[in-house]
Amino acid sequence: MPLIRLSNEILFPPVHLAEPEGLLAIGGDLSAERLLLAYRSGIFPWYEEDPILWWSPDPRFVLFPHELKVSKSMHQLIKRNAFEFTINKAFADVINNCKTIARTGQYSTWITEGVKTAYIHLHALGYAHSAEAWLNNELVGGLYGIRMGSVFFGESMFSKASNASKYAFIKYVYALMTEDVKLIDCQIYTEHLESLGAKMIERDDLIRLLKEYIP
Repeated sequence: MPLIRLSNEILFPPVHLAEPEGLLAIGGDLSAERLLLAYRSGIFPWYEEDPILWWSPDPRFVLFPHELKVSKSMHQLIKRNAFEFTINKAFADVINNCKTIARTGQYSTWITEGVKTAYIHLHALGYAHSAEAWLNNELVGGLYGIRMGSVFFGESMFSKASNASKYAFIKYVYALMTEDVKLIDCQIYTEHLESLGAKMIERDDLIRLLKEYIP
């Protein structure tokens, strides 16, 4: 089946038309309207250079916040406040670091200038959020993603110091739980996130949960 090319109209093909590895469509743009529709539909952009590639893998890698696994060593770091933790204090700096520093288990080159601009715009609109870990007033770890309803869609994370990104992630999951977030979409499998409790679920189950958790 030929790859579906998007038009200027803001819509996506049904996710069941995705290729076996998850590639669904090509083209389109990174407008806020299209990106938000993508996330709501279980789709995300991931590419290294134009054209834009849109993905919806099956199965899908997710974390249910109440299933978060925290090791004894991380418990100790959190207990003694090894890093200063903040939310939305340095969104642009976080995405810049994710752009230049490979996250565990993946590449960071997919964050193009166009992606960076689009997500900074989503941050200004209140949809994109960041979590930060600081050491001696220096940003040493963090992550960013999209929040819609009771779902957080994780996009990327970075670390400049041992355990900094994991610390930021765990603290942010704790914060999301207080806000009744029920699902974190991790998108692509990594051992790093599996160690924290993420697991694979069927794409149909993800779509059902997105319909339930996003008004």
